[in-house]
Amino acid sequence: MKERLNQLFAAIDRKDADGFVSFLTKDACFRFANAPVIRNKEDIRNAVSQFFSNIKGLRHHIHGVWEQNNIMICEGEVTYIRLNGSDLTLPFVDIIRMEGDLIADYRIYMDISPLGS
Repeated sequence: MKERLNQLFAAIDRKDADGFVSFLTKDACFRFANAPVIRNKEDIRNAVSQFFSNIKGLRHHIHGVWEQNNIMICEGEVTYIRLNGSDLTLPFVDIIRMEGDLIADYRIYMDISPLGS
C-alpha cells in the first residue's frame, strides 16, 4: 500500500487531477480540510482541478504512514507554491480507507486558511 501512496502523492504533486482520481473508486468520498464531502469521482476531479488552478505547484513530504486493515493514516507536510511564487508549508494528516487497491474514502485534515493569506 505504501508504494500506491507514493504514486498517489506523485500524481498530486504533478497537479494531475485525472491521475489523482485514477486511484479512487467510482463512488469515492473525498473531503479536503473543512470543505464539504464530495461523493463521486467526476465531482472530485472537478474540485481537485479547480484547486490546482489556484496554485503554481505543490510538493509533499511524508513523515509517517500507519496501516490497520484497510485504513491508512499518513502524516506529513505539504509545500504550496502560490501563483505569485511564494512558498507556504503546512502540516497535514490524511485518513484513507481502501477497497482493494482503490481509495473509497479520502479525508485530508489540515488548516488550509494560511494559503489564502
